[in-house]
Amino acid sequence: MADQGAFYDAGALRHLAINLFYGWGYNFYRVENQLRADDQLVRRQAEALLAAAVSALAEAEAGWRREKLPPPSRAQPLPDPGAVAGARALEALVGDVGRLKSRLASQPVPENDRMTQRYRNEADTLQRLLAADEQLIGQGELLRSLVAGRDGAWVLANTAELKAGLAAIRETLERRAALVA
Repeated sequence: MADQGAFYDAGALRHLAINLFYGWGYNFYRVENQLRADDQLVRRQAEALLAAAVSALAEAEAGWRREKLPPPSRAQPLPDPGAVAGARALEALVGDVGRLKSRLASQPVPENDRMTQRYRNEADTLQRLLAADEQLIGQGELLRSLVAGRDGAWVLANTAELKAGLAAIRETLERRAALVA
């Protein structure tokens, strides 16, 4: 039977708690775990910004289609080829941003295991990941603010700038993935 005083022995209880934490594969008090949680939180926020950009672009595409592609009539049975090309370009842009959002969601973080801790300075890696994620937040907000409330004509007129922004986000994602590889 356990000694009643064992419930008050801070040193023995601490040792037991740490052994359990390590057995569970987690230690609540390690800086690396806080950094890992921060990384996941920041990535979710960046995903939300890209989702908002997807929504704004999809709205611009829908408005373009409503305005430029009316139902066929006897007078005009075929749609305007320029309007169709614009709708396809908007649709492609929505898809590009959606794929970047999905790619961001699937970005890895360093595993929390002894082998990773042995061969890699985990805290340093997580700090660099957080810096990349902060850049993604800025890029995502810039993209979201550029397309928020814009119509299809504006988006089409500024496609080059938007594609340059998507290329920058893609590069940041590649750099981030290389940190974990």
